Amino acid sequence: MGQKSSLISRNVTIRGSRTSLRMEKTIWDALGEVCQRENLNIHDLCTLIDTNRHITNRTSAIRAFIVAYYRNAATEDGHRRAGHGNGTEENLLNVLRNL
Repeated sequence: MGQKSSLISRNVTIRGSRTSLRMEKTIWDALGEVCQRENLNIHDLCTLIDTNRHITNRTSAIRAFIVAYYRNAATEDGHRRAGHGNGTEENLLNVLRNL
């Protein structure tokens, strides 16, 4: 038996066309959080990303957008409060455990 995929398929309307995207739960969750914070629905945000993407693959463009969005929001104070940069693996392992 093969290993069960961790990818979740959902339908999204991009530029007026319905399409299916397969991404990890954490990516879908992060995309939903961005939509909520920016007061956009998922279709409008995915259309914005798709219209302005420089990456060939649509789902890769969405993943890259999410990383860039959160990197732009990260601050040194936020990293300190999260315990980042203290030279131990424990904080990194905590991030991996929450995936």
